[in-house]
Amino acid sequence: MELTPPGPRGIPPLFARLVDDSALFPPGDASMPDALRSHLETRAGEHAGVLGLFLCQASRLPELITELIKIRPKTPLPLSLIIDTGLGGVPKAISIVESRNELLALRMVEMPAPSDVDEVWLERVSEFVPEDVVRVVEPRRGVGWLDGVRNVIEHGSWPKIRCGGLSSENFPSIDEVADFLAVVSNVQGASFKATNSLHRAVRHTDPESGVEHHGFLNLLVAAARCLSGKDVRDALASTDGAALAREARELSEPAAKAVRSLFASYASATFDEPIGDLRELGLL
Repeated sequence: MELTPPGPRGIPPLFARLVDDSALFPPGDASMPDALRSHLETRAGEHAGVLGLFLCQASRLPELITELIKIRPKTPLPLSLIIDTGLGGVPKAISIVESRNELLALRMVEMPAPSDVDEVWLERVSEFVPEDVVRVVEPRRGVGWLDGVRNVIEHGSWPKIRCGGLSSENFPSIDEVADFLAVVSNVQGASFKATNSLHRAVRHTDPESGVEHHGFLNLLVAAARCLSGKDVRDALASTDGAALAREARELSEPAAKAVRSLFASYASATFDEPIGDLRELGLL
């Protein structure tokens, strides 16, 4: 499903609508007025074709709508609704969004899964979320995690992988990311979303925490290799930005689109950093 209109000419297919806007979430924690102002400015800017959806918590919908009424955007805001009110709160949240369709265009609903990712819970997700809206479910890493990922896919939702966070425990290992890619790519037509700590293109060590951060370009190249039967772990571990950029640049248009069909998008609290890295690497 195409979530937003195609990006402007000049944006390579590998990066079109790649970056969803999570400015409201840590580490950005932007205010609603600032987050919306920045998002709308970006949507009208040079690299608008890289920008995906605006992410907002269900609990903050009234605040979002209040600000949009003030702004009066020319077109409805493409929205991913992050469910922070529990599964039972989904119908009400969706009803609120749909009642303001002049302001909001619901494209995606995202939520964390319970620890066991049981079928009854997943069926309720399918019942609550309209068919034309993408459902994204995040299984918790741990024992049986990959079984949960399979269950999410089998019930017609996208699994989400959290690539970092406020503590080192939130960062999956290279092996865990590779195993996740193997599971998702093994199902015809399956897609996934990534989130957290993917602001930079290339794998690096954070100078303050000393924690290794995954790079979104690493993940794109790893997805390409996963689809072509090449070394995924080496791509995830690489810190050679030039080599990763070269490999990304050499993908044919059909190969790039296949990669993005698998790795659909990721959430970033900043847009300037990923754009800056892509430009520095000669990819934009």
